[in-house]
Amino acid sequence: MGKVTGFLEIARQEQGYEPVSHRVRHNREFTLALGETDLRNQAARCMDCGVPYCHGDTGCPVHNQIPDWNDLVYQDDWEAAARDLHSTNNFPEFTGRICPAPCEEACTLNLEDVPVAIKTIEQAIADKAIRAGWVHPQISAKRTGKRVAIVGAGPAGLAAAQQLARVGHEVHVYEREAKAGGLLRYGIPDFKMEKHHINFRQSQMEAEGVVFHFGENIGVSRPLSDLRDHHDAVLLCGGAEHPRHPGCAGTELGGVHYAMPYLIQQNRRTGGERVTGEPILATGKHVVVIGGGDTASDCVGTAVRQGALSVTQLDIRPQPPLKEDKLTSWPNWAIKMRTSSSQAEGVNREFAAGTVEIVADENGHARGVQCTRVGIDRQPIAQSDFLLPAELVLLAIGFAHPVHEGMLAQLGANLDPRGNLLADPFSYRTSVAGIYTAGDMRRGQSLVVWAIREGRQAARAIDLDLMGATSLPR
Repeated sequence: MGKVTGFLEIARQEQGYEPVSHRVRHNREFTLALGETDLRNQAARCMDCGVPYCHGDTGCPVHNQIPDWNDLVYQDDWEAAARDLHSTNNFPEFTGRICPAPCEEACTLNLEDVPVAIKTIEQAIADKAIRAGWVHPQISAKRTGKRVAIVGAGPAGLAAAQQLARVGHEVHVYEREAKAGGLLRYGIPDFKMEKHHINFRQSQMEAEGVVFHFGENIGVSRPLSDLRDHHDAVLLCGGAEHPRHPGCAGTELGGVHYAMPYLIQQNRRTGGERVTGEPILATGKHVVVIGGGDTASDCVGTAVRQGALSVTQLDIRPQPPLKEDKLTSWPNWAIKMRTSSSQAEGVNREFAAGTVEIVADENGHARGVQCTRVGIDRQPIAQSDFLLPAELVLLAIGFAHPVHEGMLAQLGANLDPRGNLLADPFSYRTSVAGIYTAGDMRRGQSLVVWAIREGRQAARAIDLDLMGATSLPR
């Protein structure tokens, strides 16, 4: 905890944002960091709450020891706070930027709508540690002689690779793209997280002995059996990339795209990489984004920065209440009206809106989206149809399961009823000997913080199987 009476004396304060008129003109991060005095005051608000739900499964999947490092910040011992934070989280500068902060939802002070600014403090600790040079390669003094292959350089694969390298295994990461990060790099826009953070961690991991193989689409560029033949264990962290279909007519029209190709193209432009295929741009167009989640919000912010004439976001769910009922929701994530920074930049949000059809012009290109109001049961309400103009329609309703073609087809392992690669959250073993899986490929579409947790736990399971004992934390 921080100061005994801090939560009574100090008001909640978060980091701010650049004005909308400024930030929509660039693709950089736009948060305005708090000063150290303000951060120390915010850490002082952490109270002796008895049961700190913030760092259990409800609040933090990686079990960050939040009260501990809040107290260390309050005591002005930032280096110790950084050690504590990194003991549970390999990449706190990632989660401090893009995690939706279920820890703050679970904070006892959230019962009064004034939770400790945990996410702001976490990012500040991580950034200060990197600037000060406290984060450095942790090179193992021993070599085990075991080789581990990891497929996928997203957050799950990166976390697992770092943990396994630090206990002396020879770790090889095979990544389809030209750079590490997975959706951290190619899905999440730079205005939410700039990519130099990923580059820093890649350099750290390479110094720790991790070998990256880019441009390797396992199952296509080389068979999965090649990895099995040359490694003692193989961990699959390929993510969940098969998009959900909206179930309406017209998705084959020109100007209709799934969200990820759109976001990936923009991230490649921002990162100076070559963009292939038909350019997908919102410039000078009316844009409709179908979906109500984080990916849809990223599409909104990207379209605004590209100069869209208008952006409308369709959410089939009813508009949630402005305030949740704490007695029935806390400490769990509550359903309530939330407005992301991208939505605050200029979007028309349509709730209880079902998509009937994407309407074509005479050239077979999208010209509008035919919608209808739906009830709680998501059934259409009679005589409630409306048409939205749209030259660009982005489908952002989530991901169903991993891509089955290629690597998973070659593997032939058991899948769960949702189409994910089947493995339990203790051994992380698939039904094929020597093959493990973690992250979205195992649990389905989820948060970055869950991917980091799964990667860490899978690394422990693999080390235990290979060595008969492990020092890695669970």
